[in-house]
This record gives sequence, structure tokens and C-alpha cells, in this order.
Amino acid sequence: MKNYVSAMLGLALFVGMAIATADEDPSATPYRPTVSTPANLSEPGWVELEIGGQRTSSGSSTHRDNIPYTLKYAFTPDWGMRVGGDAWVRDVGSDGAKLSGLGDTAIIIKRRFALTDDTAFGLEGGVNLPTAKDGLGSGKADYLLSGIYSANLGAYHTDLNLGATRVGQIDTGESRWQTNWAASLSRSITDRWGVAGEFSGTYRKGMPSTAQFLVAASCNYTKRIVFDAGAAVGLNRASPDWSLFAGVTLLLGKLW
Repeated sequence: MKNYVSAMLGLALFVGMAIATADEDPSATPYRPTVSTPANLSEPGWVELEIGGQRTSSGSSTHRDNIPYTLKYAFTPDWGMRVGGDAWVRDVGSDGAKLSGLGDTAIIIKRRFALTDDTAFGLEGGVNLPTAKDGLGSGKADYLLSGIYSANLGAYHTDLNLGATRVGQIDTGESRWQTNWAASLSRSITDRWGVAGEFSGTYRKGMPSTAQFLVAASCNYTKRIVFDAGAAVGLNRASPDWSLFAGVTLLLGKLW
């Protein structure tokens, strides 16, 4: 996992350094590393990439390594789309068995509704495609819908997400509908450094509810390159024990 993450982050940094230019360039709009997403879209007409590495542990000998990525493109300040998933996943079971490969792929359309200079609503809808091999992904297509509220509160910024997922593959006694929620609070510490905290979780009838708390820091290396790192801890037995992650957001280039 270390070698894969180092290679991907090294490539991302190399690309980012190559495209970093003058101060008049627009700024990146990171969605990672929190579960919640903001109502705002990335810079219209520009391609933005998010990529990182993560390890999640559900016990002393059970863990999951993955390289999450997201490609974002905004057509206007109010309409955009993104494609994301796991470029690579490895699951290690309690018996030591390993399974690795490509993860699922999500395609999301987003609409922003500006209220004031400091507040906005957002609506996202899309599909999670079962591109992973058996055992690494959902197994069938899942359909996603999420509402977003974002606000600047003085020195702080909050993103509140509430969504529903129509799960494609279920077992007997499980509901096909899952509720997803997340609430984050972030602020800048200096011109370059920022911190964020977030609670998030899921609820589905017939399945244990999950909940976690996440804390992260970010660094604006340039206006178009933002690094992040952090950790999350599970808040109940149904959630993973912990996860560690690091990554980068890159505003790559303009298409029009």
C-alpha cells in the first residue's frame, strides 16, 4: 500500500508542480477528505483531480487499503459533474486472505442554488456502478440522491449533507434504502493551513447503523494544489475502528 500511495501522490505532485502558474489563476475547491461535500462546485471550465491513499481497520488483523480518486468538472457555477471511486482496493480478512483490484465507479451530477454570498444549497444525484470484482464493491448498481447546505459562519465554514441511496444488492430482511448523513465544520488557521472536524454515518433498516468522527488538516501549497491528511474513528461497533488518510487536490487545466 505504501508503494502504491507514494507513487500516486508523487505523480499527482509532479503534475501539480508542472501546472502551477501565476497568482491570477483560480483556486482549487477540495471536497476531500471529509465525507460531506460543499454546495459550491469547482472552477467552471477547469478539470480538477482529487487523489489520495487510505487505510481502514476493522480489527487487529482486518483492514482495507484503497486509493480514492475524483475527477470534477463544472459547466457553470451552478452545474457540474464528477466521476470517482477507488483506483485500487485491497481487502485483508481476519484469516489473512487478500483480495485486490479496481473499485466501484460513481458518476454524479450536481446543481447549486446560491442563497446569499455566504450560503447555498446543493443537490446531487447519480449512480454507483459495480466496476469492482466480487467482494470488493457493491455487486450491483446503487442510485444516489443527496441534499447539501453550506454556510460561512464568520471564520468557520459548515457543510451539512443528508442523502438516500437505493442499494442494488440486498439480503433478506434488509431495506433497499439507506440514509446517509454528514456534518462538517472547518476553518482556516493561516493563509495556508486549515483544519476540519466532521461527524457522519449511515442508517438502513435490517442493518446496524454506522457513525464516525473525522479530523483533518489541509495545506494550500499553491492556489491550485491543496494537500490534506487526517484520521477517523468509529463511534459504534458497526463502524470501522479507525482510518488514516492523506491526499491532494489539483486544479489541472482549463478546457474552455
